[in-house]
Amino acid sequence: MPPHGRRGERPRRRRLGDRIQHPDFELYDNAGRDGDQIAAAHFGIATRDDLLRWARRDAEPFLAQHPLPAEPLPVPDPAPYLAALAAAKTPAEVSAVTQRLLDAAQPALSVMSDLLVAIARWNDRHRFAEQGSPPRQLMEAASRSLSVLAIADEADLAILRAEYDPAPAPSKAPASGRPQAPSGLPPNPPPTPRTGPAPGR
Repeated sequence: MPPHGRRGERPRRRRLGDRIQHPDFELYDNAGRDGDQIAAAHFGIATRDDLLRWARRDAEPFLAQHPLPAEPLPVPDPAPYLAALAAAKTPAEVSAVTQRLLDAAQPALSVMSDLLVAIARWNDRHRFAEQGSPPRQLMEAASRSLSVLAIADEADLAILRAEYDPAPAPSKAPASGRPQAPSGLPPNPPPTPRTGPAPGR
């Protein structure tokens, strides 16, 4: 019987082109099935739930010896941030909310990034890993978890720069067509006349 019909059973290796035969799954009757189950039945592969269920079963003795927290990480209360944001009237006040939020999230994201790197390096499987392989994907996930902070900080600084240190407006070119030098600097030198015989047509 295929993995969809019996809990706890490992999938059998099937020949290419074989389809999963399931008593509760008709080939052209997808009622009550999600997209993952439909695709798995079509291609003859295990679903995400199958894989996680088998892994949980095989890891039960390990988790009994190494218990891990089952509760989600503490979530900061968004109410103070939203209340302050609703009362903000200037970019400086919005920046204060942004920077406090980033400071509050940074410790948890840093820990998650470090743990993802450790998972990617488990058993040295990251060595010589090809692009797109699971270790490389884990390393990329670790990097992206911190890039959230960097991108948000960059956006906040861009807003503050536009408020406090805007770029000077480009000077208008005079009627002569040559750009005018900034004030306090000597004028631009005239173009050097061409020397030597004129080129033939």
